[in-house]
Amino acid sequence: MYALGDRPVVVRIVGTPALSHRVGKVVEVAKHLERHAVPAVRLVGEVDQPVRVGDYLATVWHRVPDVGRRAEPAELAELLRALHAAGAPEGVAEWAPLEDVRVRIAAAPELSESDRAFLSDRCDELDALLAKLEFPLAGTLVHGDAHAGNVIVGPDGPVLCDFDSACAGPPVWDLTPVAVGCLRFGDPPSWQRALADGYGFDVTTWEGFEVLRAVRELKLATSVLPIAGRDDRVRAELHRRIADLRSGDVHRQWARYR
Repeated sequence: MYALGDRPVVVRIVGTPALSHRVGKVVEVAKHLERHAVPAVRLVGEVDQPVRVGDYLATVWHRVPDVGRRAEPAELAELLRALHAAGAPEGVAEWAPLEDVRVRIAAAPELSESDRAFLSDRCDELDALLAKLEFPLAGTLVHGDAHAGNVIVGPDGPVLCDFDSACAGPPVWDLTPVAVGCLRFGDPPSWQRALADGYGFDVTTWEGFEVLRAVRELKLATSVLPIAGRDDRVRAELHRRIADLRSGDVHRQWARYR
């Protein structure tokens, strides 16, 4: 992601070629959110999107000046209510939270064959558990990776960004990242309470939460596979997380990659 120096524009270049199919979806979701006035980053309308240069795909966005503070959980809750109320645009893919995990596992030279087999089997196990869940809220457009890091607080207030994981699915999935952040990264429990109060639903009290937590943790463990070979600290944290998944340790806290 590059902020241009001579104009208020941000260019996002697809970094994982195997996931380049998502960029068209990102463009459609961004246009949908603009039509429904959901506070979110906006595409530069004067550019045909996505942009293709050789083998690369990119999207071009209006830059939101960052005022230098983190979004509050209550602000994230308000943004999610607006997003979910907008409904899913026609043609957006159905929720498949482990699809990108499988792609990364298959393409990762960093993994041993033993770890690759374990992670693939874990995907199968969690897919089977997900299929049995009865979700408490009606399906709609979901962000797919809803946490404060995907909110920019600008001079006009907070806006959502990063629609790579957007899809049509259960809104409780968007309430899961903050809850898992409190459990795995030691974030203040007050963040989860504020999100639940602001949204009007506490995902941690729902019987299916432990399955969603397991899916989220698998995604968190494998999200850096494309770059793990370039950074010793990232590689060490990756293998520590995989070891915890293998052992079933749900209590040891993880360190954020960045």
